[in-house]
Amino acid sequence: MESVRERLVAAGVELVLRDGADAVGLREIARRAGVSHGAPRRYFPTHRALLSAIARQGFADLAARFAAAVDADAPPREQLRALSRTYVGYAVERRGMFDLMFRHDLLRGEDDPDGPRLREATLPMFDRIVELVRQHRRAHPTAGRPAPAAVTAAALWANLHGVTQLWGWGSMQLALRTGEDGKALDRLVTAALDAHLPA
Repeated sequence: MESVRERLVAAGVELVLRDGADAVGLREIARRAGVSHGAPRRYFPTHRALLSAIARQGFADLAARFAAAVDADAPPREQLRALSRTYVGYAVERRGMFDLMFRHDLLRGEDDPDGPRLREATLPMFDRIVELVRQHRRAHPTAGRPAPAAVTAAALWANLHGVTQLWGWGSMQLALRTGEDGKALDRLVTAALDAHLPA
């Protein structure tokens, strides 16, 4: 049986997925969870604490999708391709949650007791990308002095995140003169990988 806290988070997740993070209010979540309007404050001292708990659910979902999509025995670049496709696909499918998950400016704060745990959900994902970049470079050394693996991983992440934002706003479809075409998104993922991790 779900606890009141779990019901509140589940109601918040549903609201974020339907209407976006801006629609998440304590009273509306309480109504959806079937509890008194004062109940959320007993479990979440601040609005940010509740948003952090909702975002953690998103990270758990994304991590499970990563685990299902990636073959740990595949070459590093193929693992990165699977991670990238999953990341972009998640952003398109679960727009409201995706927008909330990476708003650490909104989620962090001294009055947010769940903040550190939220960061602990984010950083392992990034560290995994950094390690795969390192592995790829060991297998495919490049001429010159490439940027540190963490910088390349951050640039790849920023590139993919930018693709998802522009796609969500309709700008990418306009620029590429395409519709809601999954193949176009896949080509953009490939282009991002080629730009940051030449084979």
